[in-house]
Amino acid sequence: MTDRAAARAAKSTLASQLSARPGVVGIGLARRDSGYVVKVDVADAEAARQVPGDVDGVRVVTEVVGVVRPLRSRTA
Repeated sequence: MTDRAAARAAKSTLASQLSARPGVVGIGLARRDSGYVVKVDVADAEAARQVPGDVDGVRVVTEVVGVVRPLRSRTA
């Protein structure tokens, strides 16, 4: 079981490692079982292969979500 503080520290470390990697579209925390994991959203399977399975003993999970684009604003 990983507590939130350890997961936040691991998220910060991982964000620094992945900041320049193409295909990484989001990094956050998620609850799994009775603790926390670092969750990485990626654009495709190739990007997912670049993400480690754990950081500083904290489990990392990936999810392929596709390319993330901002919503277009609607004007009346």
